[in-house]
Amino acid sequence: MRVISGSAKGIKLASVPGKSTRPITDQVKEALFNILGPGIVDSSMLDLFGGTGAVGIEALSRGAEYVLFLDNNYRAYQVIKQNLEATDLVPYANVMKKDAFVLLREKPSQSFDYIYIAPPQYKALWSKAMFMLDENPGWLNEDGDIIVQIHPKEFDNNIDYTNFRYYDIREYGDTILVFFRFTSLK
Repeated sequence: MRVISGSAKGIKLASVPGKSTRPITDQVKEALFNILGPGIVDSSMLDLFGGTGAVGIEALSRGAEYVLFLDNNYRAYQVIKQNLEATDLVPYANVMKKDAFVLLREKPSQSFDYIYIAPPQYKALWSKAMFMLDENPGWLNEDGDIIVQIHPKEFDNNIDYTNFRYYDIREYGDTILVFFRFTSLK
């Protein structure tokens, strides 16, 4: 697993030992950043289930201003820090060993341009995170996007949120990316 583009292009990223994380494939990561395009430059991102940090690190490498990484797994927390050091992106990030659901209950200390949700599969954690964001929407900037990375079998497009609606779904084999934004935005 490597950084695909930007200031840290080509740098190999460490993996989290064991099967506790589900790293994003290069194909899906490349597709995601092609979709986000130049909007990633000078943006902020909240990576709720950081894993290896690959998505947030790719964002920073491509010009994002700041990423807050969360993971409650100690090994993942350590790997994210190691990968940030390897890419010289430490000054642009904060890594917290914290449960995403604990954070989402808190009053937002800041809002983000992008919130990335790629939790462990088949546990409905993505929808729990979405419901918590719906109850506490201040985590997302008014014109921001939430991106959910899950297995296609997990997605339920019949779920209604008060503040968010999905506007795009992209499928890449056994992974889909679902894009949400505030209901008031077209």
